[in-house]
Amino acid sequence: MTQPPASSTITDPHKLAPAQATSEQYEVADPQAEVEAIVEEPRSDTDVDLEFLYTRDIEFRQETIYFLVVDRFYDGDPENSEGPNPELYDPDRQDWGKYWGGDLQGVIDKLDYLKNMGVTAIWLTPLFEQVEDLFCGNAAIHGYWTKDFKRINPRFLANGEENSLNKTQDSRDTTFDRLIDEMHKRKMKLVLDIVCNHSNPDFSGVKGELYDDGVKIADFNNDERHWYHHYGEVQNWEDDWQIQNCELAGLATFNENNTEYRDYIKSAIKQWLDRGVDALRVDTVKHMPIWFWQEFNADIQAHRPDVFVFGEWIYSHPSDDRSVEFANHSGMTILDFGLCVAIRAALAQGAEDGFYLIQNTLDQDHRYNGATELVTFIDNHDMPRFQSLNPDPEMLKVAMALVMTTRGIPCIYYGTEQYLHNDTDGGNDPYNRPMMERWDTDTEIYRMIRLLSGVRRLNPAVSMGGQWQKYITPDVYCYVRTYGECRCFVALNRGEATTIDEVETDMPDGEHTCVVTHNKYEVKDGKLYNLQLDARGVIVLSHVGERAKGQTIVRVQLNGVQTQPGERIVVTGDCPELGNWDIAKAYPLEYINPNTWFAEIPFNESAGKLVSYKYAMWREGQSPLRENLVARRWVIASEGTVKWRDTWAPGRES
Repeated sequence: MTQPPASSTITDPHKLAPAQATSEQYEVADPQAEVEAIVEEPRSDTDVDLEFLYTRDIEFRQETIYFLVVDRFYDGDPENSEGPNPELYDPDRQDWGKYWGGDLQGVIDKLDYLKNMGVTAIWLTPLFEQVEDLFCGNAAIHGYWTKDFKRINPRFLANGEENSLNKTQDSRDTTFDRLIDEMHKRKMKLVLDIVCNHSNPDFSGVKGELYDDGVKIADFNNDERHWYHHYGEVQNWEDDWQIQNCELAGLATFNENNTEYRDYIKSAIKQWLDRGVDALRVDTVKHMPIWFWQEFNADIQAHRPDVFVFGEWIYSHPSDDRSVEFANHSGMTILDFGLCVAIRAALAQGAEDGFYLIQNTLDQDHRYNGATELVTFIDNHDMPRFQSLNPDPEMLKVAMALVMTTRGIPCIYYGTEQYLHNDTDGGNDPYNRPMMERWDTDTEIYRMIRLLSGVRRLNPAVSMGGQWQKYITPDVYCYVRTYGECRCFVALNRGEATTIDEVETDMPDGEHTCVVTHNKYEVKDGKLYNLQLDARGVIVLSHVGERAKGQTIVRVQLNGVQTQPGERIVVTGDCPELGNWDIAKAYPLEYINPNTWFAEIPFNESAGKLVSYKYAMWREGQSPLRENLVARRWVIASEGTVKWRDTWAPGRES
């Protein structure tokens, strides 16, 4: 049963201390003061002692991701544009199947532009060395036809670096290494796009030739060591066996049963993590069995416990059992295609049900163990851009405001902030990958992303909290994000100007300033009265209450417990922070959705120590229900932020 009702609010009975002051502020731009005047800043995470590194898990929910196609972003080094095969480069940028010159120096050159917009993580299309030939009239500008997973595409590096990357682990002086350094100086994270399912297609009889730092190790046409499947292309897209074993568009498909292949691909990815990559986006995850991903993620996260990983399960949806199973049990989260499709239908294509389509998708969040860590978006390199479906810039504003404030981690496709789109052939591939042309820092979308990215960093309700619908029609959508005493109220209008007689906000009474427009709004008795919404209007009100502070913050998440109204989950254990097994002093969790309870718990006295703990359910008028297990055990990091991810063990009466 869903609990509590959407109109109610859970308050934490624990009185939490104010956020810990830090000398280091999150800076997205000088105009960030616009946000800081409205919302306060939480404590920044600190580094963890290496001896307890294995207890740490990177927190990505406060990030704003920017996804760019490297070849189509910016040419920072014209000397490398021709690459190994000049015939694959079009300096006039008329042939959409050829390279246009974007490179890693171009990304470096535009880091301040992205930083100023509030971008905190950059997802690059795959950087690996690609085959240098045309397949069906196209070069591998997208990066998914890999030749060598341990080398970088020379078109993205300075001349002379292409064969030295793997030999400079100590010096780390390539353009790639400079990109990492410049990003980390700006406290930005690099997301590396990887593909484990396949290598490259047939080029004039040459297919699936694979190299290990320049040394050939596999060949589809001479596959004596069985590195590849040889079942032909997928014929039936409803057949799971074919999807996992057959080829996609003629791409040589790896045989995941081969331990040599598995060792190679894992060692290659570890190499890039060792050079400073912060997160991984994994291509075509539905086309390999889940056991492979479980092993892959176990090895990768043992090597780097603080790496964030998300996968592309194409057109995943909460009603699709297999994609939900993958999100819950593979060891990585996924791109939220279900929400993307709903947003595009409601806001780009004018579906009659409008915002109900979006709410209906969010109503299924309980199917995921980590809905707040799904990566959300409105378009990408495989579908027409939002503005190819609807060129109205005001409707794009509504869609971006939704993605930036709803649950999940927002991902912006490059150029959206500049209204970049090409509508040839409906904007389908390759026309959804035009060259970035403008760098205007004053567009409405650029400014809004900057402001709302700041809210995501400053207000934990937006990054980690629950979401409660407060008012909905096909054209108008109002919701509140809540966590502890933190609140964010959002009102969106896809239609003409309108007035709402009253709407609950869960905000404190008093005057609040819209983060986007700076208009003032008066909340009385927790409500807004006679709320006027402009045509395609956006209102975002943010309030940051008191936060937990401690030497170590443990972000606790519990899944799989069924509760009724009035029931509450707590965590108890053998340390003072968890009540020393006194359940009356246990730490309460907050309800996020019917499958998720969450809390930030400060640890001081027990930081750096081994603790035992378990969960219990408080029930009105009944004895507590405790989990039916001895206890969980965890070494608390000596400082910083860690995460517990647990599943309820069906309990017993006290």
